[in-house]
Amino acid sequence: MEWFKILPPLVAIFIVLWKKEVILALLLAIFVSEWLLIDASLVASPFFGGLSSLDRITDVFSDAGNTRILIFSVLVGSLLAYMRSSGGVVGLVNGLISKGFAKSPRQVSLMASFAGVVVFIESNLSVLTAGILSRGLFDKFGLSRAKLAYIIDSTSAPICILILLNAWGAYVLALLSTYDLGQSSVEILWGSVKFNFYALVTLVIVFYSSYTGKYYGPLAKSPAKDMAELKAAESGSEDQEPAGHAMFMLVPLFTMVFGMVGFMIWTGNGDLAQGSGSKSVFYATSLACLVAYSMMLLSGRFKHAQLVKIGFNGMAELLPLVTIVLLSLALGASLKELGTGVYISQIVGDFLPLYLIAPMIFIVGGIISFSTGTSWGTFAILIPIGVPIIQQMGLPPSLILAAILGGGVFGDHCSPISDTTAVSAIASGCDLLEHVRTQLPYALTAGGITIIMYLVASLIMI
Repeated sequence: MEWFKILPPLVAIFIVLWKKEVILALLLAIFVSEWLLIDASLVASPFFGGLSSLDRITDVFSDAGNTRILIFSVLVGSLLAYMRSSGGVVGLVNGLISKGFAKSPRQVSLMASFAGVVVFIESNLSVLTAGILSRGLFDKFGLSRAKLAYIIDSTSAPICILILLNAWGAYVLALLSTYDLGQSSVEILWGSVKFNFYALVTLVIVFYSSYTGKYYGPLAKSPAKDMAELKAAESGSEDQEPAGHAMFMLVPLFTMVFGMVGFMIWTGNGDLAQGSGSKSVFYATSLACLVAYSMMLLSGRFKHAQLVKIGFNGMAELLPLVTIVLLSLALGASLKELGTGVYISQIVGDFLPLYLIAPMIFIVGGIISFSTGTSWGTFAILIPIGVPIIQQMGLPPSLILAAILGGGVFGDHCSPISDTTAVSAIASGCDLLEHVRTQLPYALTAGGITIIMYLVASLIMI
C-alpha cells in the first residue's frame, strides 16, 4: 500500500494545525514513519517503531554536518545573549537612529531586506545576520517580529538560489554533473536564474512590502499583538538592557560574516563555491562568540562566571527551537528511507501535456519540500527524475531545472517542519507557528503567480 508513504507528513501537518504543537507533531510523524519502515502488519511494531524512532533521532548526530548545524543553532543563543547583555544591541539601535540611518519603519524594513541580500554566501548566515541586526530596530519602531521573520526567511533562500556563488550552486552542479544535456552544467544552472520565477516574485513582494509598509493577511494584524507582548514582558525586552557601545554588537557580527566567507574559502581549498556551509557557519559563529566573550571580559564590567551564566542562559532560550531543528532532520532522514518524496513525484505520472510539465514539477517540488521540510532533499529527489524527462522530450533544461529549484524553496517557505523555517524564527525571536501562519499567505501568493508564469513560459518555449 504505497499511499502509506505520505502518512507521516500528513500526521505532522494535522497535529500542527490541530494542537499548534510542532514538537509533538514531529515526534509522531517520526514514529509513524519508523513504524511503516518496520512493518505495519506486526502487532509488536508500534513498540519497535518507538525504539526505532529514538535511534533515528540519535542517528542525526552521526552526520557531522547535522551536528554542526545543531551546535551552531545553540551557539546563536549565546551570541545573542552576549550582544544583548553587553548593551551592544541598544547601542547600535540608538546609534543608527541618531545618525539618521533608521529614521522610519520603511528604512528599518529595507535594511533587513538588503542585509539578507548582501549575505548570500549561505542561507542560515543570511537569516542570522539580518535577524540579529534588525530585531532591536523592529522593536523600537513598533514592527512585529513576525514581519522580521517573513522578510529574512523570504529573502535568504531566494537570493542564495539566484546568485549561486555559494554552496547551493555547488550542490546543484554536483547533482547535474553526471548527465549529458548538450550544454555544460554551469550553463544550464546559470540559465535557470531568469526562469526561477518563484524566487524572483518572492523578492519583489518582500521589497514591495518593506518599501510601502503594506501587509495583508495575518501579518497585517501582527504589530499590535507583538508589541503588547513585548511591553508586557519588560524583563525580557532588549530595550531594558543597559545601553553600551555599538561595537559590542558590530564586532562579533562582522566577525561572523567575514569569518563565514573566510572559512568557506578555506574549506573549499580556495574555491568559495566548493566550501562547506555547515563547517563555515559553525566555525564563524564559534569565533563570534569567542570575540563577544573576550570583549565583554576585557571591558572590566563582566566576570568570567557572569559570562558563562549569560551564555548558557542564552542557549536555554533557544533549546525548544533547536529541538525542532533536530526532529526535522530526523524526520527528513526517515522519510527519505521510506521513499515519501519519490512516491509523491511519481503521482504526477508520465502522461502530462508538455506545456504542463514545468508547472507540475514546480507543484510537486513544493509538495515534496513541504512534506519533508527540506529544499535540498527535494533537489536530490527531483533532479534525477526531471533530467531524464528533459532528455527524452527535448524540453528546455534551464526551465525545468528552475521549476525544480523554485519548487523546493516554495515548499520550504510553507513548511512548519523545515529547519530553515525554525532558524528564521530563532534569528528573529518570533514564535515558530506565528512565523509559519503569517508567511504562508505570501508564499502561496508567490507560488500561484509562479505557476501561471511557468504555464505561459511553457506555451511560448515548447
